[in-house]
Amino acid sequence: MKKSALLVTLVSLAAVAACHHNPPASEAAKPTMAPAAPPLAPPPAAPREVAQEDEYAKLKAMSADEIDRLGLLAEIHFDFDRADLRDADRAILSKNAEVLKKFDFLKISVEGHCDERGTVEYNLALGERRAKVSYDYLVSLGVAAERMKTVSYGKEVPVCQEHSEDCWARNRRDRFTVTGKIVR
Repeated sequence: MKKSALLVTLVSLAAVAACHHNPPASEAAKPTMAPAAPPLAPPPAAPREVAQEDEYAKLKAMSADEIDRLGLLAEIHFDFDRADLRDADRAILSKNAEVLKKFDFLKISVEGHCDERGTVEYNLALGERRAKVSYDYLVSLGVAAERMKTVSYGKEVPVCQEHSEDCWARNRRDRFTVTGKIVR
């Protein structure tokens, strides 16, 4: 009995192995087909100018408040008791200038802010110097001066209320707010 079961198993394995390696005659006789043609290339993208015009028109149709909430313009920060631009700040201002030149109808306010240390009068003057240095740099990059104004908030509008260096550093900033649009 064991020999017959073993023989049946061996014959079954041989048959399975033979079927697996040898294709049926009907498959071997089929003619080979040429490889399928590659899929068609996607249509070319719309020209970049059209997309920019759409973006321009879309922003132009929005209110100044809506545009400001988009966060198109990044803040810069200052060292303690300083109003000079660091290299990283210049890079941010360059990007802001590109946005302002691209959307040439935007009017902005350059807001100078300080941390809580110092008198109100001192911080108002320091905030004004900070706003002015950014304003001047943007003008040097080709942004029309008529589209910008400066304002100093001194230490009156902090983004952080803690009494720590990290918090003070966040408050020493220039913020760029979209305040209106030029009507043409």
